[in-house]
Amino acid sequence: MEYVGWDKVTTGTIIESFSEPVENVAYVRPEERPYSPMNSHEASVASWRFIKPVYNRDICIDCQFCWVYCPDTSIISRDKKMIGVDYEHCKGCGICVEVCPTNPKSLLMFDENKPNEEALSEWPEKKKKSKDK
Repeated sequence: MEYVGWDKVTTGTIIESFSEPVENVAYVRPEERPYSPMNSHEASVASWRFIKPVYNRDICIDCQFCWVYCPDTSIISRDKKMIGVDYEHCKGCGICVEVCPTNPKSLLMFDENKPNEEALSEWPEKKKKSKDK
C-alpha cells in the first residue's frame, strides 16, 4: 500500500484503520491495536490546541458522557471508569466539558500551558442550590 498525505487522498479512497485484521476490536485496548500509519490515531494533533480539558477525579461520577461524545476518542476510560485525557489526540474542542453533568463539572477547560496540578488547585466549589420560599 502506498501512503500519501491527506491532500493526495481522492474521493472513494478506503483508508484502513488497522495494518492487520483485528477480531473483537471493542475488547482490544487502543494501545494494543495495530493501527495503520494512515490512521488518525497515529498522528498527534496536540499542536492545534490552545486550551485543554483538565480532569478532576474527585468530582467525576463515571457517567461516560465525555467518552461517548468525544469526537477524537481522547477520553481514556477503563472498565467504565474515566481515567484521563489523551492529550496527543485531543484538539481542545470542549465537547467533553459541555456534556459533563456534574456540579461543578469534572472536566474544565484551561490554558494549554497551565500545569494540570495548578488547574486542579483552581477548581470551583460546588454551587449550592438556593431554596425559594
